[in-house]
Amino acid sequence: MLGRALSEPEAKELVAQVFANYSRYWAESLRLPSVSPRRVVAGVSTVGEEALDLALAEQKGVIIAAPHLGGWEWGAMYLIAKGLKVTVAVEPLEPPEVFDWFASFRARLGMNIVPVGRGAGSTILEALHQGHVVCLLSDRLVGQVSGTEVDFFGAPVKMPAGPATLALRAKAPLMSAAIYCGEQADAHTIVFRPPLEIPTEGAFHSRVQATTQLMARELEALVRAAPTQWHIVQPNWPDDPPLRRRRWWGPAGRMSECRAPRSRRGPSA
Repeated sequence: MLGRALSEPEAKELVAQVFANYSRYWAESLRLPSVSPRRVVAGVSTVGEEALDLALAEQKGVIIAAPHLGGWEWGAMYLIAKGLKVTVAVEPLEPPEVFDWFASFRARLGMNIVPVGRGAGSTILEALHQGHVVCLLSDRLVGQVSGTEVDFFGAPVKMPAGPATLALRAKAPLMSAAIYCGEQADAHTIVFRPPLEIPTEGAFHSRVQATTQLMARELEALVRAAPTQWHIVQPNWPDDPPLRRRRWWGPAGRMSECRAPRSRRGPSA
């Protein structure tokens, strides 16, 4: 990702920065209900917002493919404060009570929440028909959704096929964007990339794969701009090592070991 080998001290420092930024993400996101829309807008600067305006002018809704980077809820809040309707597809969590809490939390911020899974596609297509901005975290395959293989940072990995599939079916613009945390608590910068040039010829599945690869290249560029703000902190590529054994203090102070279950992920950005 950085284009060079890292020394052990460099690697440790970068890992520390990743988890510091991840902690900041949670701290800032969880205080959003107490932040006024005016304050959110005042703290956000944008790059390329005219690309979003032009895409919305087509009146087909807009799909924004984003990486798990920075404080994405602040980006959604910025769009909502600007008067736009925002639909967000989110990963189901276990136990269901955790998902319900996060869904209600984001709904209180003004987002229309769609759980990833059966029926999500038709719900999102209807949202696009109503002119919504649909935000899809697209750098990681989650749940049982359909994926397509792409090259991502020089290695093959499956990415969700949903953004490309929805864009082709709805004939809606598909663009990428990311929001970066600034030095101050409320400071954020959203970078909007121009809509992708979606292929118009060939078999549908080939067009989905080609579009997803274009999306992957856009996400690479956005992540490279601030790699320590990227929140992918679990195995993602097929050859990634599994999660290490972790220790926890059990009953009566006895230390035990366990592996994190592969099929039940905790909350992610």
